[in-house]
Amino acid sequence: MRRLFTLLAAIAASAFMFTACHKNRAPMPPLPQAPEAAAPAPPGPPVCKLTAEPAAIDQGSSVTLSWTSENATDVNIDPALGKQLTEGSTTASPSESTTYVLTATGASGSATCTARVTVNAGAPPTPSVSEENIQGAAGTATSVLQDIFFDYDSADLRPDAEQTLRADASMLKAHPNVAVSIEGNCDQRGSEEYNLGLGQRRANGARDYLANLGIPASEMATISYGKDKPLCTENTEDCWKQNRRDHFALKPAQ
Repeated sequence: MRRLFTLLAAIAASAFMFTACHKNRAPMPPLPQAPEAAAPAPPGPPVCKLTAEPAAIDQGSSVTLSWTSENATDVNIDPALGKQLTEGSTTASPSESTTYVLTATGASGSATCTARVTVNAGAPPTPSVSEENIQGAAGTATSVLQDIFFDYDSADLRPDAEQTLRADASMLKAHPNVAVSIEGNCDQRGSEEYNLGLGQRRANGARDYLANLGIPASEMATISYGKDKPLCTENTEDCWKQNRRDHFALKPAQ
């Protein structure tokens, strides 16, 4: 009887401990939730910067306008230059002092920036190549310098260009009181920056060839107009080949 009582007490104790353990078990923690994706921040207001180089020019000369912008989808430059890329550069030839205004527009508004170009009034124009110009500069010249022409996307002197340069060198040697400005030009295809570089290489090539023929470097200057001074404006090869040239402008030697 005592053994039975002890056995029942042990069973009861075990049942009590099992029930207590079951009731005190900690609940399972909730599964972690994936964070929600944050909405992208709206773009800030547009900002811009516009520069002119050089800031002062003579009449008939060109200036390079360069700009950058942030948070802009549209860029417009006044006067006359119109819609542009959001970052870049272009050339302009104002006839009078001008303040260029760039307006940058974006999703969060607009911004403006300016660049002032001073044009020196009364500056004499660059002499063009004509019989009268040469006679005025040299006194007794009887011939004019001839333009030379280039193949597409090339600054190499062609045989016909070399022949023309030899004749030009003879005229310059005969009139040492004449100086020459060699103006490199391109056709309308390609960017402003590329054509300015190509025009400069063309002008430099003619200068170096004339120097090898004995023309003093002090009597020659070079400048590139890129595609800004075309002789012909039609979109044809016959027109473009007229614009791929070096032009020679004469003036009295210093």
